[in-house]
Amino acid sequence: MVQPQAPSLAETGTASWYGTWHQGRLTANGERFDARAFTAAHRSLPFGTILRVTNLANGETVKVRVNDRGPYIRGRTLDLSAAAAKALGITKDGIARVRIEVFAADQMPGSPAIALASR
Repeated sequence: MVQPQAPSLAETGTASWYGTWHQGRLTANGERFDARAFTAAHRSLPFGTILRVTNLANGETVKVRVNDRGPYIRGRTLDLSAAAAKALGITKDGIARVRIEVFAADQMPGSPAIALASR
């Protein structure tokens, strides 16, 4: 069994969310978007990277997997699925200041988060 790992990278930024209007459309990694899944879009992190996202206003935290590119609105760092946004309590306001921490998805060689952490 893989032992929990400390974050390998952290940043603070603004998260927004995209929801059911994208349901079923292809994401940048080729899978279908599911608003009920805990996924996110980031401009540069490798697909498959696992992130722990914390809403700085209320302390709520979720883990999401990067499967898409974005956000494409200036000043935003992360786009979350509707399920992740709901868990963080940001669906009403639409955006929130968040802390984003990168975790390894697994310990296998070539893991996207491992590769990122070794930069």
